[in-house]
Amino acid sequence: MPLSRRQVLTQIAALSTLPALPRVASAANPRRLTLAPATQQIAPATYPATDLWCVNGSMPGETLRLKQGARLIAEVENRLPQATSLHWHGIRIENAMDGVPGVTQDPIQLNETFTYDFALPDAGSYWYHSHAQSVEQVERGLQGVLIVEEPDTPDVDQDLPLVIDDLRVTSDAAVDAEFNAPHDLSHAGRMGNVLLCNGKMVADHPVKSGDRLRLRLINSANARIFTLGLQGLEGWVMAYDGMPLATPEPLPDQLVLAPAQRIDLFVDVTAAAGEEAFLVQFERDGGYELARFPVSAGTRTRRATPDALPPNPDFPIDLKSARSVDLITEGGAMAWLQSASLKGEELSGEELAKLGQFWSFNGSAGRPIEPLVTARLGETIRIRMVNDTQFPHAMHLHGMHFAEVLPDGTLGPLRDTLLMLRGETREIAFQAHNPGDWLFHCHMLSHHAAGMGTWVRVTA
Repeated sequence: MPLSRRQVLTQIAALSTLPALPRVASAANPRRLTLAPATQQIAPATYPATDLWCVNGSMPGETLRLKQGARLIAEVENRLPQATSLHWHGIRIENAMDGVPGVTQDPIQLNETFTYDFALPDAGSYWYHSHAQSVEQVERGLQGVLIVEEPDTPDVDQDLPLVIDDLRVTSDAAVDAEFNAPHDLSHAGRMGNVLLCNGKMVADHPVKSGDRLRLRLINSANARIFTLGLQGLEGWVMAYDGMPLATPEPLPDQLVLAPAQRIDLFVDVTAAAGEEAFLVQFERDGGYELARFPVSAGTRTRRATPDALPPNPDFPIDLKSARSVDLITEGGAMAWLQSASLKGEELSGEELAKLGQFWSFNGSAGRPIEPLVTARLGETIRIRMVNDTQFPHAMHLHGMHFAEVLPDGTLGPLRDTLLMLRGETREIAFQAHNPGDWLFHCHMLSHHAAGMGTWVRVTA
């Protein structure tokens, strides 16, 4: 299929390669992450650079690579005009390190520092992002990649994180500063008008014919659901949301990646020398390139199907003994909530809308005082989720992975974020193996800000 060029800003910017990976921090030499304003050339060179809020000066921030079983020690300094925090998305982390202001820590104020110090039990592809005023702070650039490497390096020629995002900019390439528009809050969420890969309109990665690549696809967008395809590359799905599949799956024609989800691929370069391979986003009017892989001559021949990645620690899900709860999503657009609780007060849908609260879980807009469920350590919990709205939602559980309970009663792959389409009913289950208070919310960040947040408690 021929590729159409994105016309949002009239031309494609030239790209530089990614910076060298940082050294791993130790207790004596912790990684320093400075959150501060910075500029980056998002648009073509004929446009001004874009003012962003970055981690160590770039968006995405530095890619952190550590080995499974290591500890990440990161001193996070806030030089922003707002209080902030960092959430380590997908890591089965100690609760105090989860990075949620008002739940696990106080927000990091201007010129203050907070040290995150936690173990990395699971190999896989993860990411970090602000969890304070996230609609604005993640959009402005507070995000980065966290890779936890397997003890033995897989047989690949390149290991490439591809952070896929969108950004809403004005005609002068500035970030659109309207972060609480009622339409965004009550409809599909804040959608950008520029698509990005690794902070550029197109990411270039030279490869050789016959190379095997590990592509770590990460959707860091506020609300956009990406429908992705590959050209000149063939291969396998190896992991979802950091968790390896027991058997690699052949790569489908299209991959759907909801906000906050990750997919690990092993792909072989089948395009010939002198050609290009692509990662594309499918739209109604064609395919827009997100990443380009210029191909030079190689010497490798086609390799066999890869072995599965080594499994992460297992916390078995016991459906027979599981306790079930329901989570009903309502609201959005003009479907004002007829009666919902907000901080203990009964408010009409119109009153909630004035407060920017357009969505509810089980009749409650905003994080409720009581948890959705209190689970004993080791207990299996089932959550039946009903999306009684007209919009999709990316449901994300902190601190633990879950599996979808399929219609035949079996379990799907482990994930930390599940895409719920409008009108769907889906069920998930997880073993409550991680003590603490854990958020459970829609990762369309405008939806979370507008009421779609609850929490679960795991007691030791």
